[in-house]
Amino acid sequence: MGSIVLRQVEKVFGDVTVIPPIDLEIADGEFAVFVGPSGCGKSTLLRLIAGLEDATAGTISIDGRDATDLAPAKRGLSMVFQSYALYPHMSVRSNIAFPLKMAGLAQADIDAKVKAAAETLNLGDYLDRKPKQLSGGQRQRVAIGRAIVREPSAFLFDEPLSNLDAALRVQMRLEISQLHQKLKTTMVYVTHDQVEAMTMADKIVVLNKGRIEQVGSPLELYRRPANRFVAGFIGSPKMNFVGGAIAAAHGAATIGIRPENLAVSRDAGDWLGTIVVAEHLGSDTFLHIATDAAGTLTIRVSGEVPVHHGDRVFVTPDASALHRFDDKGIAIR
Repeated sequence: MGSIVLRQVEKVFGDVTVIPPIDLEIADGEFAVFVGPSGCGKSTLLRLIAGLEDATAGTISIDGRDATDLAPAKRGLSMVFQSYALYPHMSVRSNIAFPLKMAGLAQADIDAKVKAAAETLNLGDYLDRKPKQLSGGQRQRVAIGRAIVREPSAFLFDEPLSNLDAALRVQMRLEISQLHQKLKTTMVYVTHDQVEAMTMADKIVVLNKGRIEQVGSPLELYRRPANRFVAGFIGSPKMNFVGGAIAAAHGAATIGIRPENLAVSRDAGDWLGTIVVAEHLGSDTFLHIATDAAGTLTIRVSGEVPVHHGDRVFVTPDASALHRFDDKGIAIR
């Protein structure tokens, strides 16, 4: 069991409300990702669940039990931080075993749990090494192993991949997703990287200034954003926004168009523009086009396209794929 329920949970530091009252439910076995820009409150919310911060108001329930005032060690959760927080003088084996030794388990039980965690994380060949002899990805796996042996109700990850290079981030992203599928344990994961959120989550919680803007599956948020903030945050490259007369013609203050929903032609189209930058990535090409009518737009086209900086082209949106927003940024359905 690993359900987590927040009811009107609030966090205030002095005169500053960091988390206004929020409600949130994370189901047993779910992979939930908190995502948002820096300073949006996602790490604070995770720390409230972990018990590392005290809630100013509201209740936090874990497995149906009120955990609002429980100490972190009593909540049945394991947390993996951005920094690996490994003991440099200890071997991998001893680092993974440390929480079990502190809990007073018998050595035979400790050995069995460490062996099982090492096998799950492909660390069996590294158990006698020190952290300095490991790569960044291996160190993060040791930190996850230390969390696994506690057999928690849920894992809490606070930006665990931010210290890794791009290739290792992708590898560890896959490994954590596979770990979730294997363990079937609830995971709550904090990141500012919306690509991580889209590729890993069952449920995404989009935060902005401490408020929950929208909760849903990755595709729900991508296809039906509740407001302009979510529309602009979810998706890479970002959604294009157009206002003025063009938006008014569609009964909106602003319309949003994803880069893949714009077509480019040399012959004819809705908006004439000039290619400012052409990013040729092989499988895709990203075109940044300054149009006279709709401003600068980002367009995603498949494969290599024979266009270059300075070319004059036409851009046409897919009318069936437009997102409409009112003057407060709320989606118009």
